[in-house]
Amino acid sequence: MRAVVQRVIRGAVRVGGETVGEIDQGLVVLLGVGRDDTPEDAAYLAEKIVHLRVFADDEGKLNRSVLEVGGKVLLVSQFTLYGDCRRGRRPGFSAAAAPERAQFLYGEVARRLAALGVEVAEGQFREHMQVEIVNDGPVTLLLDSHKTF
Repeated sequence: MRAVVQRVIRGAVRVGGETVGEIDQGLVVLLGVGRDDTPEDAAYLAEKIVHLRVFADDEGKLNRSVLEVGGKVLLVSQFTLYGDCRRGRRPGFSAAAAPERAQFLYGEVARRLAALGVEVAEGQFREHMQVEIVNDGPVTLLLDSHKTF
């Protein structure tokens, strides 16, 4: 499972012109599910996201988590994180999970984030979305449940 995690002052997702998910301070998480991912990957990533120390403390150091600052998470499915661009000009997506499996594991990440105490807003799985991200910092991190980076 791969995630692009961005610290934001605001994030929103629209489908067909309608806002379906929106947060103020917190994290926007673009989540890709790989074909070999399991519920354990979802648990690992949710735990990692909730406890990442990416918010400033009183001294300006990145020492606080989204939980500690009372922030929210906007979770957005993005299978293109498994796009392989090493050959040719068109990405290949053979490493991405099948849609049904990906949707289940995406939902598992959302459930686990909420169970860990974070309010979660979501995009819509398998829909064309417009994602608005107002990155704060900018702070952007890459996570991989298989620890390949």
